[in-house]
Amino acid sequence: MEQKLLAIALLSSAFGTGQKMIAQTRGTTTEKPNVIIILADDLGYGDLECYGAKNVHTPNINRLAKSGIQFMNGHAVAATSTPSRYSLLTGEYAWRREGTDVAAGNAGMIIKPSQFTMADMFKSRGYATCAIGKWHLGLGDKGGEQDWNAPLPESLGDLGFDYHYIMAATADRVPCVFIENGVIANYDPTHPIEVSYVKKTLMVSQQDVRTQNSFIICVRAMVTICQLSMALVE
Repeated sequence: MEQKLLAIALLSSAFGTGQKMIAQTRGTTTEKPNVIIILADDLGYGDLECYGAKNVHTPNINRLAKSGIQFMNGHAVAATSTPSRYSLLTGEYAWRREGTDVAAGNAGMIIKPSQFTMADMFKSRGYATCAIGKWHLGLGDKGGEQDWNAPLPESLGDLGFDYHYIMAATADRVPCVFIENGVIANYDPTHPIEVSYVKKTLMVSQQDVRTQNSFIICVRAMVTICQLSMALVE
């Protein structure tokens, strides 16, 4: 699958070069358009105003639909985040690879650096690539063993992205932090981060108070996000 994707990318690159030469000969130029892919969880067909939503106003998305192409028949490779993201970026059905079910917050990177990704394909055509927001495809070379207080040994820079500012998983799964180019954004060494999905009980000691406070802050942030979401719906 990786070789097919690479071959398609190389064929596209050669074809694009030919087009540019023809355009220059004819006295015209070709410009690559900016490409922005918005992948949203739990977004139903009728959740956007341009698709019939009555209680939610989405004027900017309406404008995109009106000025571009609005598809009326679409399909997702999976109903959950991790497998759908995996397939979008790799071109491979998630069910063909083990470990692509909904990932824990401390999962290792599911897409391997050896795989050819959509970001790699765009870079081969001269694009600058970027990922922002929810990632949920794992980080680091080993699941459950990441040192979140240091640069991650494997991150999106190994998958073709020039820049990334992401959440490791979701807003309800630790670590509830933003990661910029493989490093915790605005990291404070006086508040070290420890993540475990194995421990069943939380032993609070004097040394654990900082971790507990960070968790409370994360919960409060999620409550605020939910309140804002409800306010927008109303």
